[in-house]
Amino acid sequence: MKPNQLFDPSRRGVLRSMLGGSMLMPGIVSQLLADEGAATSTDPLAPKPSHFPAKAKRVIFLYMSGGVSHVDSWDPKPKLVADAGKTIPVNEFQGRKGEFNMFLKRPQWDFKPYGQCGTEVSSLFPHMAECVDDMCVIRSMKSDHTNHYEATLGIHTGSFTFARPSIGSWLSYGLGTINRNLPSFVVIAPHSPYAGGQVWGSDFLPGSHQGTLVVPGPEPVANIQRRASSSRLQELELAAMAKMNQRHMESRAHDPALAARMTSFETAFGMQTEMPEVFDLSKEDDETLALYGLQRGSTSGFAWQCLVARRLAERGVRFVELIDVGSSNNWDAHGDMMAHAPLAKNVDQPIAGLLRDLKRRGMLEDTLVVWTTEFGRTPFNAAAGAAGREHHHWVFSSWLAGAGVKPGMTYGKSDEYGIDVAEDPVHVHDFHATILHLLGLDHERLTYRHTGRDYRLTDVAGRVVKEILA
Repeated sequence: MKPNQLFDPSRRGVLRSMLGGSMLMPGIVSQLLADEGAATSTDPLAPKPSHFPAKAKRVIFLYMSGGVSHVDSWDPKPKLVADAGKTIPVNEFQGRKGEFNMFLKRPQWDFKPYGQCGTEVSSLFPHMAECVDDMCVIRSMKSDHTNHYEATLGIHTGSFTFARPSIGSWLSYGLGTINRNLPSFVVIAPHSPYAGGQVWGSDFLPGSHQGTLVVPGPEPVANIQRRASSSRLQELELAAMAKMNQRHMESRAHDPALAARMTSFETAFGMQTEMPEVFDLSKEDDETLALYGLQRGSTSGFAWQCLVARRLAERGVRFVELIDVGSSNNWDAHGDMMAHAPLAKNVDQPIAGLLRDLKRRGMLEDTLVVWTTEFGRTPFNAAAGAAGREHHHWVFSSWLAGAGVKPGMTYGKSDEYGIDVAEDPVHVHDFHATILHLLGLDHERLTYRHTGRDYRLTDVAGRVVKEILA
C-alpha cells in the first residue's frame, strides 16, 4: 500500500473511515458525506444571503494613496491657523519614541461651510464640498502604523503586519456575485499602490474572490478579446476543455487553487462578452460626461475610472475600488504641501460627479461610497519653515455616503490642532465593521477557518459605529 493511502486527512476521508470502521449511525455518516459532496460542488461566487437585511448592495471604495492631509481638507482647525509657528512637545515623531519640540504649520487652504448641513471643507475640494449634504465625514479615524506599506495594508485588509484578504475579497466571499459574467471585485488603478497586489488579494480565501485589476488605457483588461475565429468555435473548444478540467478536478479533490482557476476561466469567458461593453462609453450622453469632467473618447484619468465604476456597479459588481495614483507621485507631500493641488484637481470633480450621477439614477440609495486614505499628515514639522508635512496615523479623516449612512453630518473630533482624537475614535477595524454592517454582514460572524483559527476582516476587534447609521 502506498504511504498516502494509509490516511486521508480530508474531512471526506475521515468520514469514510468512520463509515468503514463503525456500525453506529451509518445513515448519519452517509448524510454527512452527501452534504460534503454538495458543499464542494457549490459555486463559490453564487449569491449568498446576508446575515440580516442590508442597506447597501454594493460598494465603491475611493482610495487616495499616500496620505491626504486632514487639516488641509476635511478637518478645519482655526487654532492651528492662529498658532502657526509656535512650538509644541510631542512624544513620537515618524514612529520614533522620545521628546520632540515641533513647529505648528498653518493649513494651506481655507475652510468654509457648505450645504444645508454646514459641514466645513477646504477649498482643496470645491466640487466634493458641494456634496456634503450626502456625506458623513469622519474626523476621528485612527490607524496603527505610520509607514505607507503597513498603513495601506491595514486600511485594505485590517492587518498591518501580514498579508490578509482584502475587504473586497471578504465581501465577495460573504455575498457572492449577482452577475457571473463579471468579477465580483474589481480594482481600477493606473499604477501599483503601496503593498502591490496584496491590496486586492484574497490570501487564504478561495482565489475566485481576488480582485480583478483594470488599468485605464486603450486595453483596460489584457487579452479580453477572443482568439478563436468565431464564437461557436470558441464554445466548442471551451466545452471540450471543461470536460478535461472536470476529470482533472475529480482526481484532485480538495484542491482550492485548482477550483479557483476553473472558476476564473468561467468568469473570463463571461467577461469577453460583457466587459468590453462596460468600457464602451460612446452611448453616455454629453451631460453625463460633463458631470464627471470627462472628454469624449478618453480612456484614462480618474474621471474615466469613476464613470466605469458606476457602470460596473449598475451591472452587479459587488465591490469596485478606485485608486487614484500609485506608490509614487502621490499625496505623500513631505517636500511641499502644494503637491496636493493637482492631485485634488484630478479627483475632485469626478468624485462629485459620481455621487450626483448615482443619486439621480436612484443608485445612491443602495450603493455605499467610501472615501479614504491610509493616514493623515502632521499638523507640525521639525523645522519652522518646512513646506511639507510628514506621516500622521494618530488621527485623519474619511467619509461615507449613500446606503444606510446618515447624510449631512460629521462624526468624531480631533483636538484643537488636529494632532490626536479628542472624541469618538474610529479605528480602521471599526471602519471595516461598519462597512460590513451596511452590507448586512456581521463582522464577527464573517469568518474563514485557516490554519486552525477562524479569521475575520476585523481580527479580534472592531465595533459598528451605529451613531452614523440612518
